[in-house]
Amino acid sequence: MTTRFRRRHPATAAIAGTCAVGLALALVTPTQAAPRGPDKEATATGHGGAVAALDPYGAQAGLEILRRGGNAVDAAVAASAALGVTRPYDGSIGGGGFMVIYSADTGEVTTIDSRETAPAAMEPDVFIDPDTGSPIPFQERRVSGLSVGVPGLVRGWEQALTDHGTMPLHRVLQPAIRLAQGGFVVDDEHQRRTENNRDIFHDFTSSRETFLVDGEAPEAGTVIRNRDLARTYRLLARHGATVFYEGEIAEAIADAVTNPPVVPGSSRNVRPGEMEVADLADYEVIEREPTATSYRGFEIYGMGPPSSGGSTVGEALNILEGFDLDELPHEEALHLLIESSALAFADRNAYLGDPSFIDIPLRGLLSDEFAAERRTLIGADASTKPLAAGDPWPYDDGTPGAAPADPATARTDGSTTHLTVADGAGNVVSYTFTIEQIGGSGITVPGYGFLLNNELTDFEPDPDHPANAPAGGKRPRSSMSPTIVLDADGAPVAAFGSPGGARIITAVLQVAVNHLDLGMSLPEAIAAPRLSNLNGPSTGTEPELIDSPVGAALTARGHQLSALTGIGNVTGVAFLPDGRLQAAAEPVRNGGGSAVVLHPDN
Repeated sequence: MTTRFRRRHPATAAIAGTCAVGLALALVTPTQAAPRGPDKEATATGHGGAVAALDPYGAQAGLEILRRGGNAVDAAVAASAALGVTRPYDGSIGGGGFMVIYSADTGEVTTIDSRETAPAAMEPDVFIDPDTGSPIPFQERRVSGLSVGVPGLVRGWEQALTDHGTMPLHRVLQPAIRLAQGGFVVDDEHQRRTENNRDIFHDFTSSRETFLVDGEAPEAGTVIRNRDLARTYRLLARHGATVFYEGEIAEAIADAVTNPPVVPGSSRNVRPGEMEVADLADYEVIEREPTATSYRGFEIYGMGPPSSGGSTVGEALNILEGFDLDELPHEEALHLLIESSALAFADRNAYLGDPSFIDIPLRGLLSDEFAAERRTLIGADASTKPLAAGDPWPYDDGTPGAAPADPATARTDGSTTHLTVADGAGNVVSYTFTIEQIGGSGITVPGYGFLLNNELTDFEPDPDHPANAPAGGKRPRSSMSPTIVLDADGAPVAAFGSPGGARIITAVLQVAVNHLDLGMSLPEAIAAPRLSNLNGPSTGTEPELIDSPVGAALTARGHQLSALTGIGNVTGVAFLPDGRLQAAAEPVRNGGGSAVVLHPDN
C-alpha cells in the first residue's frame, strides 16, 4: 500500500498524535488561525542539554529524548529521524552520514562512518555514456538508479546507540513515528524545495504520491503527514536494522533501484542501477579515528576519509596558524582565508577518497611542515586559481605516492542536514547526514515513504581518476565536516557543522575562524557574512559582504567576488565559561534553524 502525504484543511487539522514537547497542532475552526508549527529561535542558552538543528521539529524531538533521560547520542538519532520526516529532501534513511562523538566519561572523540557504498556490480565507467564515450550529463546521472548508493544511516543509528547510547532504537524513534503519522506544518522552505523538485517527483509514481498534492507542492501553512514513513519507522522499531538490510525494506530498495517506478508515458530517461539485496546485507558501518588538528591551543576534531571535511578544514587552519588573524584588518583576514582554502582544496581534490581503495597521505596533509610549505605561496594579492596541488608525501611516511589528480574546482551542488547535541553530562555529538542533492535521486521507495540518495554522483565520472573513481563497494568522497573543538585540557568548547555540498568545508572553516580567532560568540560566528573559494577563479560571496568596504578591499587585492546567497546552514553548540550551554543556528539563511536547551535561562 502506498499512502501519500495528505493536505488537510485547517478546520480538520487536529494532530492528536504528534510529538510531545510543543509539537502538537491545535484543532481549528474556519474562523481561527491556520495551524502553526513549534516556535523557532536561532539561539538558546541554559543548562541540562542543548540541540541545534535546521528545523524546530527535529530540535524538539532531540530535546524530548534528553528530557526523558537519554544522552546526546540518543537525542541525535531521535532528531535525525524527525528531520527525515520534515526535511526529507536533505537527509533521511535513504542516505548516509558521519557522526563525531565526544565522550565525557573517557574524554575521547570517535567517529561513525555510515557513508553510502557503491553496489558490488558498479563498474568504473558506469557514468560514461557508451554511445558517446563522454560522461552522462549530471542531471541524468542524478535522477537514475545508477546514482543510488547503499544507504548507511540506519546501520549508523544502530551502532551509535549500541556503542554510545543509553536507549534502544524503538524508544528514540517514537517522536518521529508520531510526527510522521500525525503530521507537521509545512513551512516556506519545505514548499520551496518541493517546488524545485516537482518535475522530478512528478515522473515517479511513488514520489508523486508521497510528496506532491494534486501534482503540486504542498502549501506553506498546511498540514501533511507521511504514513508510509511512519510504518517504516515502526518496522525499524520492531525489528531493528535487520528489516532494512535483509528484510522487506531491503527488497523494496533494491527493486526501486533496478526498476525505478517511472510514471508510464514519462519522457525522462531513467537509467536503472544494479543494486541487490546482498549489497544491503553486506553493508558495514565503520568506527574511525577522527582527524585531529592543534590550532592556537585548541584541538579540532573532524571526520576523516572518505570525508574530505576534517583534513581540508584542518589543513586550512594549519596554514592560517602562521598569521595573527586577530591582529589584522578584517579584509586581510578574509584574504588569507580565501587563499588557505584554495590551497587546501587543491590538495583535497588531488588526494582524498575512500581509504579502503587508495593510499591517502593524511598525516602529511595535516602536518605543520606541509602547511608551512603551502603558506609560502600566499602573497599580499590574490593568487591565480586554480592552484596546483602540493606534495604531502614527504611529510607522511616519506614514501612517494600516486600522482595527484586534477586540482580544479570542486563540484558545489548538493545539500545535507546537520545537527549538534550536547547533554548535561558533557557528551557531544556533531552529526551530518545526507541524500546528496536536495531531493536525492528523486526516487521514493514505493510503500515506504523515503527518498533514495544520489550519492554516487560524488564519484568523479572519469574512471581513471586516481582518488575518487567509481568502484564496487567503494564510498565516494564527501565534504561533510562535523566538527568538535576541545580546549587544552580536553574539555569541549564548541561543536558545529553545516550542509551545503563542497561549501560545507568553507562554512565550517569560517565559523571556526570567527569563533576561535576573531572573538565572536558562536551565534555571531554563524550569523556573520560568508565567502567561499574552492580553488576556482571566483570567490562566492554573500551580498552583505560583497557590497561592503571589505568586499571592495578584497577586489582591490585581485579577488573576483561573485554574489552567492546562503552559503551553508550551520548549527552548533558552545560551552560557555560559566557552565551554561548555548545552542546556535542560522537566524536567516535558508529560513533559519532552531536552537533549544533543556533548562533555558529565564
